[in-house]
Amino acid sequence: MTNSVIILAVSGLVCVTALAARAHQVAAWLGNPGISGYVAPIAIFLLFMLLTSVLEISMMARKHYVLAAWTYFSSDVLRSALLILPVLVFRSLPALVGGAIAFAAIRVCFCAGYLLREFRGELAFDWPCLRRQLIYALPFELAIIVDTLQNNYHQYTVSHLFPVTAFAIYSIGCLQLPFVDFVAGPAANVMMVRMAEETGERRNSQVLAIWRDTTRKLALVFLPLFALLVISARQIILLLFTERYAAAIPIFMLWTIVVPLATLQTESILRVFAQTHFILGVNVLRLAMIAGMIVSFIVTFGVRGAVLITLTATAVSKGLSLVRAANLMNTSMRQILPWGSLASITAASAAACLPVWIVKTQLHLPLALLLVVMGSLFVLAYAGLLFGFKLLNEDERLIISSWVP
Repeated sequence: MTNSVIILAVSGLVCVTALAARAHQVAAWLGNPGISGYVAPIAIFLLFMLLTSVLEISMMARKHYVLAAWTYFSSDVLRSALLILPVLVFRSLPALVGGAIAFAAIRVCFCAGYLLREFRGELAFDWPCLRRQLIYALPFELAIIVDTLQNNYHQYTVSHLFPVTAFAIYSIGCLQLPFVDFVAGPAANVMMVRMAEETGERRNSQVLAIWRDTTRKLALVFLPLFALLVISARQIILLLFTERYAAAIPIFMLWTIVVPLATLQTESILRVFAQTHFILGVNVLRLAMIAGMIVSFIVTFGVRGAVLITLTATAVSKGLSLVRAANLMNTSMRQILPWGSLASITAASAAACLPVWIVKTQLHLPLALLLVVMGSLFVLAYAGLLFGFKLLNEDERLIISSWVP
């Protein structure tokens, strides 16, 4: 634990020093010189958040699961409050940055208190342990660094090539969808734990069954979510950002393709088989595709080209990872995915859009109320199709039925 905190602190201090020394250059790269005064404070926020990234993980490692869950929850509530309230009161960007730093500082204090109480006098730097940690972590760490670069490369490119107003529209079109990570993250973690137990016993058939089951369950959520986001894209953008950002609607409709792609948690299955070098190679290929082709895509398709090349590279990397996973599990591409279930879920999701489209075109309601009506109608139609065509297994039907009361 001490090793991790020290490494994170050193990394954070390097970030603070580099960003503070090059604040004007960073602002120029982003095409917005006015933000130069905020670069150093944001670097301090990053330092504090890096330091506290060990907090919830250490709780889970010590089997304090309830405490970890409450810490996640309370931290997100506090972050929301300290990002929103200062802006509502003072209506200024310094208030936003100040609230962010205050939130991160509170986490630092809480994290220090927890670690000191939990480990008491045991906290100490351990060089032999650090060597083992680095040998294990470095390949995957490099893969994560490359993954972070490619995930954000399109945003940086658009901010560099286009005016601030165009970048604002683009960034809103690429709206973050935290619900996807909220569902996919725990599902992938549970899948990896279950698969690791089976790989230890060399039961590849069970590993494949777990992978197919997790993929089908994620598809039951993500494929209809994608359909609903596409059909209600206009209402979502106009409600959240007003007519001023209507140009972001087609970008958002493209960007929602990340939702069905998240059904395939290919990186998780490769981690089970310790294929961190392969993950690194795939991420490097994806970054090379985006960096090498993004300008030509933008020239051809406009600002939407940045989204298109990002999605194309993601799809290629997941395809390569699926092929590798099939080889590791000694199976074929016909067996690696539950193709029949995926096709049925896709059809049900598309069919559930029909009544939503009718309501959308015929009713003239306030945006918020219209979205509620559209979402409720979609859920009812989709659930009816799932039960009517028996697309759920018996356990899933019992679980959903138990929610009704």
